[in-house]
Amino acid sequence: MSSKKPILVTGSHRSGSTWVGKLLATSTAVRYIPEPFNINHPRCSCGCKFNLWYQYISQENEAIFYEHLKHKFGLSYNFRGELKMSNNPKSVLDVLTKSSKLMVRNLLGIRPLVKDPIAFFSAKWLAATFDMDVVVLIRHPAAFASSLKRLNWAFPYSHFLEQPLLMKDCLQPFADEIKKYSEQDYDIIDQASLLWRIIHYWIAEYQKEHQKWIFIRHEDISRNTLSGFLELFNQLNLEYTETTKQTILDYSSINNSRQDYEADELKRHSLKNIEIWKSRLTPSEIERIRTKVEDISSKFYDDEDW
Repeated sequence: MSSKKPILVTGSHRSGSTWVGKLLATSTAVRYIPEPFNINHPRCSCGCKFNLWYQYISQENEAIFYEHLKHKFGLSYNFRGELKMSNNPKSVLDVLTKSSKLMVRNLLGIRPLVKDPIAFFSAKWLAATFDMDVVVLIRHPAAFASSLKRLNWAFPYSHFLEQPLLMKDCLQPFADEIKKYSEQDYDIIDQASLLWRIIHYWIAEYQKEHQKWIFIRHEDISRNTLSGFLELFNQLNLEYTETTKQTILDYSSINNSRQDYEADELKRHSLKNIEIWKSRLTPSEIERIRTKVEDISSKFYDDEDW
């Protein structure tokens, strides 16, 4: 039987959520929605805007975000708000077009597919509130750190401290470290190691609490791309067509030289992408990462994975 439930694809950033989300979106039964939690996106017509990375939503603060996300997911349309923001005939026509498209999608039963690693800590609330199927990506800590090092993506740990609910509900085990990392400068390797530990600590908790969620190691679906996506499509009640199969092959082929993909370019050699970190990180960096994350990484990776 087909499902009408929205889908959330999450995990840490740089975990393959874009790759997986885009390939799932080859199904005509879903509509791809990229990163509604991204703080660089413009303010919504309902007046809401995310200002903190990894914004946490629970029952205690849901009133601030509910209408915004319901609108963003295409589960409703803020017609009045959009009209207020429209200041010329062309934009008014655009509002009418968008509202008409929403009606058609709802009639056809098109499922929103929300790809958003930044929604990770809010996944429990999102799943319960919008009755979502949830896919969580797991990625090797060294691969995660390597990707952040290449992009020089520092993380502002103060964004955690500015969320008392997140600290209270989720991050108390890491409170001292988070405070220290928000007050002092640490290199990308140390920053990435702590962030990986925090997120994957909660992935392990999610695995215990949510038996119906789908958890996928990036490495496993990269090694067995066709069978991995076939299983995922079946788990999500999405039709797996020959066109889908060919697209997956095209986006993971050995003919693709690109590795550790950018957000706007998803074609890569999926097998080589698994262990590119071994050439990007120094032996001392790899050892440092492993030492820092071992207490949590051992739940997901063993000696052979290093």
